[in-house]
Amino acid sequence: MCESRCGVCCSSCERKEKVNCKGCISMEKPFWGGECGVKSCCESKEVNHCGVCAKFPCSLISNFGKEHGYDPAPRLNQCRKWAGGN
Repeated sequence: MCESRCGVCCSSCERKEKVNCKGCISMEKPFWGGECGVKSCCESKEVNHCGVCAKFPCSLISNFGKEHGYDPAPRLNQCRKWAGGN
């Protein structure tokens, strides 16, 4: 079962309690109150997560978080797992 739109495993996130995050799937807006392009994109296309999108992996998800020093590879791999039912 997917936990986020972008491949983050919310159940193992160490920060979720500190920032009062319930996960983007169950929240109208991200915990920071702004907008998440990945969340918005998935919801506009009515897909649960990026891995099941016909355009996966697009430039949005492939570059998501890079500006903050995050490696997108683990999230991309998780989306692939979710899409495969694993």
